[in-house]
Amino acid sequence: MSKEYSLDHLDVAAFAKANAVIEGEEPVSAFERLAQEAHASVDGMMVSWYAEGEHEPETGGPGQLWLHLDVEAQLPMQCQRCLGSVTMPLHVERSFRFVKDEATAETLDDEAEEDVLALNKDFNLRQLIEDELLMALPFVPMHEVCPESVPMASSDTDFEAANEEKTNPFAVLAGLRKNAD
Repeated sequence: MSKEYSLDHLDVAAFAKANAVIEGEEPVSAFERLAQEAHASVDGMMVSWYAEGEHEPETGGPGQLWLHLDVEAQLPMQCQRCLGSVTMPLHVERSFRFVKDEATAETLDDEAEEDVLALNKDFNLRQLIEDELLMALPFVPMHEVCPESVPMASSDTDFEAANEEKTNPFAVLAGLRKNAD
């Protein structure tokens, strides 16, 4: 028997205990905050995701509940070198361990290598996917090699010539001082 799981209302405990898998593909526009980061239209661009639950039994305990997430997307951003549009590939592969409440999650999060989240019967997996993609955005999006040459000079020759033509104001003062003596 196959159970349907909702991306927006996931019972994480049931999902993990069943070692269930859900996957899908949705348009980038379905992820509002992510779409706002785009420099160009996201029409036709998709977010592909795969989520797998896992229950690790523990001797004398309830066991650990895990959610393994793998997400891929592409997002058009502005190249910070040439200011043109660059399509940045985004990939997230993370595992989350779920614990009974927020207080436990907060306590364990500093000590644990993995991400620790509070267990929730109405967990929003779509929001987690979007959060992870937003954190995967590059700080400085750039082409490997820009399609157009980028001028690397800080000033042009006319600027330097204008500076050379100006007389130094201290030289003028020194000249006045000599004339006064």
